[in-house]
Amino acid sequence: MDVSVTIEQFYTQLQATKPIEFIAVLFGMISVVLANRNHVWLYPTGIVSTVIYIWIMARVGLYAESLLNLYYFIMSIYGWALWHKGKGNENPAAISHNNGKDWAISIAICVSGWAVLYFVLSSYTDSTVPMLDAIVSATAWAGMWLLAKHKIENWILLNISNAIAIPLYIYKGIPFTALLTLFLFIVAIFGYFRWKKQYRLLHTA
Repeated sequence: MDVSVTIEQFYTQLQATKPIEFIAVLFGMISVVLANRNHVWLYPTGIVSTVIYIWIMARVGLYAESLLNLYYFIMSIYGWALWHKGKGNENPAAISHNNGKDWAISIAICVSGWAVLYFVLSSYTDSTVPMLDAIVSATAWAGMWLLAKHKIENWILLNISNAIAIPLYIYKGIPFTALLTLFLFIVAIFGYFRWKKQYRLLHTA
């Protein structure tokens, strides 16, 4: 692949980006920053971003990721409600590593989720990238399940999803979303090492 052609194509896509995608990316980045600071406004900003992305992903034919953003939307409302009940404080003591059962369930979510999504996308939609769309969403589902359980390995699965999603978004003509995902990829790397450090401190004290 000619790198100069790829860069030129990316630049052309940036120029053609619609304002609605700028808004979704902006609120997505704000939500991530607020999440790192454990601030309650991560939820309303995340809701704005996910609502827009439900529409954007469906428009470009990434139907599995449209559903994924619907899940993000529901979980944002749930998290916001929990926060207002006084249960939103971070609990470092809950952080742990995957055990054998956790890995088995994670792999099962990835494989079964990919199989179901791929079948539905390839059989009942006009998706041009059913395999990649299914992989991105299935690994994100597994990562989010581990995140809910405060498992350090959640960052690994989420970054597998992010790594595949970045070139997929460029291919689909949503380059600013690709940049947001690159930002999420970097944040996840820091999150992985931050959680490992917290876990080590708690278990060596």
